[in-house]
Amino acid sequence: MLGPVILAASRSDRMRRLVSAAPVTKPVVDRFIPGETVDQIVPIIRELTDQGLELTMDVVGEDITTPAQAEAARDAYLELIDRLKPLDLGTRAEMSVKLSMFGQALEGGHELALKNVRPVVEAAAEIGTTVTLDAEDHTTLDSMFAIHEELRKDFPQTGCVIQAYLFRTEADARRLADSGSRVRLVKGAYKEPAEVAYQQRHEIDKAYVRILRTLMEGEGYPMIGSHDPRLIAIGQELARTAGRKLDEYEFQMLYGIRGDEHLRLAAEGHRMRVYTAYGTDWYGYFMRRLAEKPANLRFFARSMVSKG
Repeated sequence: MLGPVILAASRSDRMRRLVSAAPVTKPVVDRFIPGETVDQIVPIIRELTDQGLELTMDVVGEDITTPAQAEAARDAYLELIDRLKPLDLGTRAEMSVKLSMFGQALEGGHELALKNVRPVVEAAAEIGTTVTLDAEDHTTLDSMFAIHEELRKDFPQTGCVIQAYLFRTEADARRLADSGSRVRLVKGAYKEPAEVAYQQRHEIDKAYVRILRTLMEGEGYPMIGSHDPRLIAIGQELARTAGRKLDEYEFQMLYGIRGDEHLRLAAEGHRMRVYTAYGTDWYGYFMRRLAEKPANLRFFARSMVSKG
């Protein structure tokens, strides 16, 4: 029941100030966001890849209000790619980007976002890796999918994210599965109205399984974005039924959540990719992590009580 309240708070400037100023916040944020700079995050990349894990890197930040800020976001990713180059990790370390960071919501935002994200995709390809376009709220998706299609003309490995709670996603999944794209399936972490999205958890879970079956039976590369043990087991069974080898799909989970499960899946031979965010503009990302799972909120509340 608290999920929608927390998602609303993620867009509140007042709540941003209160949470950011609380002295107990940073130690809890560090659980999900292990650094603010490239220098801080490179050792984390080394540590995780040495454990047999793969990564998708997210430079956090969404409230872009000027073209200059969008260019700064582009440059932050280019700096990350430059630092990844000597590590020679290839696709073991890819990037996840939100097009809102690249100016999608500004005037002329579609063209601006495409202009800013293309150099990032090009630079990623030069070091042997790729980029996945994150899904945001439903009003941005037509633009995101159009940019994804345009980028794939030159960089076919460019991935995208679809969200199981949206009614449109089953049709999106069929189209993307036929095109052979890399697709990360998640439940969804934005507050969406009942007109466009399932509101009940059991409905979202059922949609997730239907969509994942479509992806597994299709021509693309499914990326199972979930921490739910039941959905992980279902994903493994759907992959076996579809005749997929272990390197023909992967699991993805967030940094700081179910770390033991990351290692277990990797030890079993699965491709296990850890979504690892870093940066100073962490508030929106952090609040959505709290909204997604009650255990995360309890962890935050306990920390505030014990350190307050």
